[in-house]
Amino acid sequence: MAFFRAGLFLPQVLSMVVVGVVWRWIFNPAFGPLNLFLKTIGLKAWALPWLGDSTWALPAIGLVGSWVQYGFCMVLFLAGMQRIQPDLYEAAGLDGANEFQQFSYITLPSLRPELGVALITTVIAALRVFDLVYVTTRGGPGEATLVASFLVYRAAFQQNRIGYAAAVATILTCVILLISYMITRFQAKSEE
Repeated sequence: MAFFRAGLFLPQVLSMVVVGVVWRWIFNPAFGPLNLFLKTIGLKAWALPWLGDSTWALPAIGLVGSWVQYGFCMVLFLAGMQRIQPDLYEAAGLDGANEFQQFSYITLPSLRPELGVALITTVIAALRVFDLVYVTTRGGPGEATLVASFLVYRAAFQQNRIGYAAAVATILTCVILLISYMITRFQAKSEE
């Protein structure tokens, strides 16, 4: 079990640049393993230029970001589930609760602190992503993957618009703080 946990947590400890390079190779339209696999199983129509298509580029990068964050959330939820007393499930089972009811009334409320931490960290990671976009698409095709952090980089270092870049970075920081505050407030209210 520890081997599988380590394997699922591995993307979290890898550099995002390494992750971006590997996934750029996986998504390669000519020789990438994903498109070769799709062609092999008869889904040639789904073999797309994933990072070169303005419709699919952002979802593809989002998938990679989710894959990276998955390991942290998994470890967080496993630690939270080990905190839950097994007697609660046994008592609920004796009272006639099925698995869904046990999940809804025991597991989910018990994991509320972990859910809050996971939500805050994943939202912050999604809003501040830069390295993955830089390595895979550089904001393209067109501006399909132009996220706020890459916009700050492009404005400051490519267009020499330092004031604009600072304003966008400040607004991004305020948005992250506001979202984090709202999540913690909602979590505190639901615990009362």
